[in-house]
Amino acid sequence: MAAITTILTDASAVATADLSSFRTISDHSLFDSVTNWTKRRLFSSKGDSSFPIRSMHNTQTGVASSTNGHFNADKLKSTVELLNGGALGQVKMNSSHRRKTKIVCTIGPSTSSREMIWKLAEAGMNVARLNMSHGDHASHKKTIDLVKEYNAQFEDKVIAIMLDTKGPEVRSGDVPRPIHLKEGQEFKFTIRRGVSTEDTVSVNYDDFVNDVEVGDILLVDGGMMSLAVKSKTKDLVTCVVVDGGELKSRRHLNVRGKSATLPSITDKDWEDIKFGVDNQVDFYAVSFVKDAKVVHELKDYLKGCNADIHVIVKIESADSIPNLHSIISASDGAMVARGDLGAELPIEEVPLLQEDIIRRCRDMHKTVIVATNMLESMINHPTPTRAEVSDIAIAVREGADAIMLSGETAHGKYPIKAAKVMHTVALRTESSLPLNVMPPVRFNAYKSHMGEMFAFHSTTMANTLNTPIVVFTRTGSMAILLSHYRPSSSIFAFTNEERIKQRLAFYQGVIPIYMQFSDDAEETFSRALKLLTGKNLVEEGEFITLVQSGAQPIWRRESTHHIQVRKVEL
Repeated sequence: MAAITTILTDASAVATADLSSFRTISDHSLFDSVTNWTKRRLFSSKGDSSFPIRSMHNTQTGVASSTNGHFNADKLKSTVELLNGGALGQVKMNSSHRRKTKIVCTIGPSTSSREMIWKLAEAGMNVARLNMSHGDHASHKKTIDLVKEYNAQFEDKVIAIMLDTKGPEVRSGDVPRPIHLKEGQEFKFTIRRGVSTEDTVSVNYDDFVNDVEVGDILLVDGGMMSLAVKSKTKDLVTCVVVDGGELKSRRHLNVRGKSATLPSITDKDWEDIKFGVDNQVDFYAVSFVKDAKVVHELKDYLKGCNADIHVIVKIESADSIPNLHSIISASDGAMVARGDLGAELPIEEVPLLQEDIIRRCRDMHKTVIVATNMLESMINHPTPTRAEVSDIAIAVREGADAIMLSGETAHGKYPIKAAKVMHTVALRTESSLPLNVMPPVRFNAYKSHMGEMFAFHSTTMANTLNTPIVVFTRTGSMAILLSHYRPSSSIFAFTNEERIKQRLAFYQGVIPIYMQFSDDAEETFSRALKLLTGKNLVEEGEFITLVQSGAQPIWRRESTHHIQVRKVEL
């Protein structure tokens, strides 16, 4: 069993001393109670100004205080070593550098087999997305079973499961063969079912005629084709083709600047949600959320089912923009679904909205995903466009928790290469981000919340000492809080709940590990560090910041919070 040395230090010493000067004492906590914590300050004051503790060097390892920093050319080799002569996406990682931004992969015909799910996981997939717009419950149940089979094989590898509802989509009907639309041509949409001619096709939405007005711009497949509404009758909308193309079966229809007057959760969605409850998925991604009411409705339903499933709202309709704050507040996170968002709103607004939504989620401690078209060209081509590579990097730099692949992995020709490219670009971008020893200060957020306050100072301590964080959690709450504060190193989250391990796979920087806790805290700590060293996740002589939050204390009867800085010795 690994020997452990605990370092006890007053926070004021952190600001003025190197790690080698600390006094070594066994079996004590840095902050052993709330009372002791309040006596220690991580700020030094002079007059009316305050400044944070400074960044330090670990003199025992001779490396800077963080693996991250401003870009320099010498850093590329130590962070991500591209294979000699290899293609983009082929990467060797230094064991001390781990990707923090999580990757969501949509499972479809190209990746639904056991072999492909395993390959996707090894390529970088952290979350498997079930797109309920396609497939049936039997095919999605097969995917869920395969993911759970994969998870059962590993203590420190895991894939979360996200069920993405179809939502109130307006689609054209089936056509026996693609219809070629030419600019200037007249074309009609009817609410009568089963119509398919060279100039008229059905839509699946009875109020379609009422929702559109003369002069509206109708977009097909997010803008791949567009038509202007010329006139309408009680069951027919007549349009003029503005941008032509091939109209295939069941194409998605949007009206620029408008959302359909349909409920966000349809009858089909409720059936799919129940399917998710029965099969214990980890997250719902709810399509076309327009206001917070639908989020509360879903959460009330889940509470009645005693289902612990988190709700991610998809921001993709024009009606959602005025209600962003209340929608995100009610949810557990948000997805920037840029396809429909760019169809209902001017496309030049999409990058500004992406940045705004990410900022709002970061400020509100909600997880956020950037989705749609990230590597669209790799559906048919083995390498991405340079613009797509930049798109991934921008999402990472803006602070997204996760980035998503849709058709690239669902039905693309190169799903594994797409996942590898996303992994490589995200990892390389993370290596260039500047280190902030102090997390963003949110005094109003954490003054009344002990967990928030503790996560803030745990992150500050870990960043200052350049240590990974080891946290023990039954509910996942402290690991999620730590993720939101973005420590510079990894968060190893030990839990004795398989469901919590699976959920934590989604959160930025968190490496969830399943381990049974014993009644003896020290014995559990020792086993955890032995497991980490055995898997080369930490090294002999390395310091770790050990965190236990006491909202639901694991080893003590009363609520306690403490941080320990420990040195691992074999």
